[in-house]
Amino acid sequence: MAGLIKAKKYDWKDSNMALFGSDTERQVKKESAMTEPAWQGAGTEPGLKIWRIVKFEVTDWPVEDYGKFFTGDSYIILKTYKEGSSEDLKYDLHFWIGTQSSQDEYGTAAYKTVELDTYLDDKAVQHREVQGHESEKFKSYFPTLQYLEGGAETGFRHVEPVEYKPRLLQFNGKGRHITVKEVPFTEKSLKSDDVFVLDKGLEIIQWNGVGSNGMEKIKAQQFCQQLEAERSGASNSVVEEGSRASSFYEGLPDDDVEAEEDEGVSTGETTLMKVSDASGKIEMTEVKKGTVSKDDLSSDDVFLVDTGLQVFVFVGGNASSAEKRNGFPYAHKYIQENDKKPFIQVTVVKEGQDSELQTLLQ
Repeated sequence: MAGLIKAKKYDWKDSNMALFGSDTERQVKKESAMTEPAWQGAGTEPGLKIWRIVKFEVTDWPVEDYGKFFTGDSYIILKTYKEGSSEDLKYDLHFWIGTQSSQDEYGTAAYKTVELDTYLDDKAVQHREVQGHESEKFKSYFPTLQYLEGGAETGFRHVEPVEYKPRLLQFNGKGRHITVKEVPFTEKSLKSDDVFVLDKGLEIIQWNGVGSNGMEKIKAQQFCQQLEAERSGASNSVVEEGSRASSFYEGLPDDDVEAEEDEGVSTGETTLMKVSDASGKIEMTEVKKGTVSKDDLSSDDVFLVDTGLQVFVFVGGNASSAEKRNGFPYAHKYIQENDKKPFIQVTVVKEGQDSELQTLLQ
């Protein structure tokens, strides 16, 4: 009897997203989405729903295991919610990639995420999450994140809780042009002309330098309020420079600390790319570097906004169907060709949707 040949495992980080293209065109059609059993009833009421990809199939993930993820698998996570007194349902749709997930699982999770968005009438903001580099929004869904070694066919072997790592963010600029970047976690990073936010997870503290301006303070406060809203049990407060009574300084070293290498992620100037098929084929061209405003975007095309920490895909309302359907492949191609680290966060947002991109555009 011939021996079994183990299927080759592909590194999703080097994938060319081969599952997209003609296959995707078929997969994301509404009729295809409507025939996926896993989507039945999805997004009909506020709450959280998680699926795991097992052998190209979308399978339910047990509610009691929410917050636990196999490092060898990929998952789809749907957050359904309402805002204020509105009865309209809104959606944040994530797919999560374990560091040991295969190219096939990554590709399946990506196109099934697009398919679920189609099922939800294109109302979801889509996010790509990578193990160990999850967004604040994603982490807010769970009291803790736990990584389980192995995958669907290996069983539970080891649980590794993820500890929240405090960070210090600097808000700098004038008028509408406020930039936000993470700075070394030390008191020596503080500057009197700027505003800083100390993010300790459930405790968020805004520090106003004596020379900081009103817009820096407003942008920082909006940021703090957003984090507080996303995290159950979180609180935010404000402290003025000169006051040592606040817990702001607790745990913040006052000696020189070298900035940690974040494996190639840069917080440098923003890059704006335009995606268009006007020439008959999809082309990606650089529009500008530096401050990006809403006026730089057009309803007729798709744009990539690379902040250094995150890549946003903006889908114009009048973009062609070909341009609209491949937001994740565009981002993946851009990340590969521009030597970006594969774990960088990716968000696909359609024109008119609420997302973090709105606060970044000047």
